[in-house]
Amino acid sequence: MTIMDTDLFARIAEEGSLAARMGSDLVKRSISSSVLTGLNPTTFDASNPITLFIIQLFIIIVFTQGIGWAFSFIRQPKVIAEVIGGIILGPTVMGRIPGFTNAIFPTQSISYLNLIATIGLILFLFLVGLEVDLGVMRRNGRASALISAAGMILPFGLGAGIAVPIYHNFVDETKTTFGHFLLFVGVAISITAFPVLCRILTSCKLLDTRVGVIVLAAGVGNDVVGWILLALTLALVNASSGVVAVYVLLCAVGWSIILLWPIKKVFRWLARRTGSMDGHGPTPMMMVFTLLIVFASAFVTDIIGVHPIFGGFIAGLIIPHEGGFAIALVERIDDLVSMLFLPIYFVLSGLQTNLGLLNTGKDWGYIILISVVAFSGKFIGCAGMAKLMKYDNRECGAIGMLMSCKGLVELIVLNVGLSAGIIDQRLFSMFVVDALILTFITTPFTLWIYPERVRTRGSSERDSRALKDGEKRAAGLHILTGGSGGREYTSKFLVILQKIEHLSAVMLVAQMLEPPAAKSRKPPAISDRALMKASSGKLSDGDISDESATTSPYHVSSELPALNEEAIPTTVVPGGPLRIDALKLIELTGRTFSVMQSAEKDQLLLTDDALQLFRQFGRLRGLEIEPHISIVGLESYPSAVAEHAEALGSELVLLPWTIPVVSGSSALIDPSPSVADKEGLPSSALSPYESIFGADSQGSPMYSHFLRRVFSECPADVALFVDRGFGSSSSFAPGAGQHIFLPFFGGPDDRLALRFVVQLCQHANVTATVVRIEKTDGIDSHDSNISETMQAHQAALQSNQLTVGPTSTTHPDNTNRLASDTADNIAWTYFTSPTGSHVSLIDSALKRITFWSTKCSSPLSHAFELADSLIKDNNQDKTWRPLIVVSGRGRRGAAINHGQELTKLLSDKGQNPNVGAELRKTVGDAATGLMLGGGEASTASYLVLESGAGKAK
Repeated sequence: MTIMDTDLFARIAEEGSLAARMGSDLVKRSISSSVLTGLNPTTFDASNPITLFIIQLFIIIVFTQGIGWAFSFIRQPKVIAEVIGGIILGPTVMGRIPGFTNAIFPTQSISYLNLIATIGLILFLFLVGLEVDLGVMRRNGRASALISAAGMILPFGLGAGIAVPIYHNFVDETKTTFGHFLLFVGVAISITAFPVLCRILTSCKLLDTRVGVIVLAAGVGNDVVGWILLALTLALVNASSGVVAVYVLLCAVGWSIILLWPIKKVFRWLARRTGSMDGHGPTPMMMVFTLLIVFASAFVTDIIGVHPIFGGFIAGLIIPHEGGFAIALVERIDDLVSMLFLPIYFVLSGLQTNLGLLNTGKDWGYIILISVVAFSGKFIGCAGMAKLMKYDNRECGAIGMLMSCKGLVELIVLNVGLSAGIIDQRLFSMFVVDALILTFITTPFTLWIYPERVRTRGSSERDSRALKDGEKRAAGLHILTGGSGGREYTSKFLVILQKIEHLSAVMLVAQMLEPPAAKSRKPPAISDRALMKASSGKLSDGDISDESATTSPYHVSSELPALNEEAIPTTVVPGGPLRIDALKLIELTGRTFSVMQSAEKDQLLLTDDALQLFRQFGRLRGLEIEPHISIVGLESYPSAVAEHAEALGSELVLLPWTIPVVSGSSALIDPSPSVADKEGLPSSALSPYESIFGADSQGSPMYSHFLRRVFSECPADVALFVDRGFGSSSSFAPGAGQHIFLPFFGGPDDRLALRFVVQLCQHANVTATVVRIEKTDGIDSHDSNISETMQAHQAALQSNQLTVGPTSTTHPDNTNRLASDTADNIAWTYFTSPTGSHVSLIDSALKRITFWSTKCSSPLSHAFELADSLIKDNNQDKTWRPLIVVSGRGRRGAAINHGQELTKLLSDKGQNPNVGAELRKTVGDAATGLMLGGGEASTASYLVLESGAGKAK
């Protein structure tokens, strides 16, 4: 072995011994730093700061989130709660408890908190830059630029004016020059808190109003100019001379140009290359690249003498918004920033805010002066310019009020000024109070000045598609229909989507609504000369025409039925062209990406999977489907549906209710323990009520509450499709179509259901059985052999013969029901009259419907037996069509009260009558009895309709 080898082994042994000693020291330190050895976890240890940091973090998050939850009830932005939480934890309140600050927030630990808060602040300013969509300002160019300029120039001038007395009374003139202080106060007074402004606009439902659109655009310009002025201020303060300040500004401008041009182009190219702009969000590689750019930009702006947060803001401006990329990027980091980093930053601000220093009348006099000047400058400047732009008085007041919001951005400016030595702790506290006051009053005063009843929506769809009341009601109430507006044919639908799981349900109903086939067009004829050219590759467009080339031996004869224009008659739709509006409901949260979704709904319409799939489905089926998005809070979902239905002139609102079925068994509807044991499932899992309102299904009580509110608030007709997957025991061939069963009890909802079933049967693959069931007080007069009756119905249906059973016109002598009973009789007679007496569409639909009429003392039980029999026959005949049960909701003006019979029916089936109370309030007694009655009928899908006639408009 050589000497070199000996030295090598000696070094390896020495390094191994050192590593072993370090590992031993770490183990000893962890053992000695344990509460088991008497360690106080609040004692700060520079070698192990994580213990105290976790305690601080827990206190900060609990405090800020708790106060934020309380302030949400008075509609205040979360920033107010976070600032107040920081003030409470600071020397103003908790700091007065002996030993609290030294134990929880010792001076040695502040540097660690400050480092994490600065990282969070860089990421937050990056998110602020992401929220700034310059396209919004370009679309509202002149008005937004003028309002933004007025909202900067006037308050900046007033701020410069009050900077003189403040400087001479509160600033140490030996440490801060007047020029720097004047520029700082002007920025603090004139800046608008754009992130808080976005959240206030969203929470107050102002984003799609004229006020919201112009304020958002003006806020963008105000925000960008404000940060540029702040960067200028910091450059002047940090520079040792005027020449250095010029170099700092030039470097900042140069770096901004590099980011906004070459780096932005490379970033967009890479985002497209990796597929991150295809609607699926950034890939992991793009996330890494984005974060590297953010912190590299912060590093550059810090070393040139501006501030790292300015670099984060500029980095946010280069992120593309196409394809939902920016929203998806924010969604990935928003919670970490807003729930972890920012609260730490605000608590640090609170620790530096000592309201106890404001102990003289002079201090509070200047606080009032600062607040009045800051508010009046913004309000007068923005509202006055809006008035010159021909906005009305309320809109001008709302614009001025919203633009005066301070909040988060001013606090950041104040903290930067404090750390730069421009202001001291007393002046810092005075400006913090000013920011809190102006932010606190923004929401309530805006709602007072600009209430919902006077708002003008800026959405073009509401202006162009809304119908006047006179136009909507021109025809009066037609006695044949229970629907609102007096229609015999529904042509304008509003389909509600919340999740992609709803697509299967709405697609099923939509395909039944597709219009009859239009005229077939002849294919363009190709002449002999064209065929010869084609063989040589020289065919031109002029050789193809729509005229028949009967002399060509290669021409397909136009006499073939599939190609003959006369083979398919032209169909005139009574209600005009069919139109379906698809409304996607998205929950509005306090997160940044949710606010961006509200401001970028146009982009979201192009990237939402559910809407785009449904739209493409409509194109394939010949349906006109127009997508819409509403981003509101959960409690506002029903009102959003009602507003869109009225604004779009919708005649019927379709609500999907997707309820999963336990596969492969009818045990779902049998709650007996024996069946549960047989299936290996707990009996509670097999309850029909649990199958609808189970915690893991769409049928939760929260969703049923939403459905009930739509039924009550929506002025149009409403249809609820309860999708059960066509029943767990059904087996049918693809393209088999659907069979509909409608028990007609009478009333406006049932008349609407009857008319809608006839409309659905205009589709060639849809058939129906409609049974009118009248209640008598005596012995049942309906046929005792249900199976034979249904076999007769099916035989008539298969032969395309209209079947009408005996009709009874006997009704109880009740004057309150006379008009409704008369309407029922007329509607029934109209649709059961011989074919040839209706328009062609209705005649063709009636040929696919079997009508029957009967009387019995238990109408609900009879309807259940009929539905059960239909499904059993379907199971025997594998080519039969899946069953959809259609029912009127019957919560208003029902011809028959099923309450007592429903209770008896559920009791006879061994179920607690109270268990279906939630379902009963949602779908009505008739549908509840069929769903929860047991047997095969419980596995069918249901379509429950309620007429909009008579609802408050």
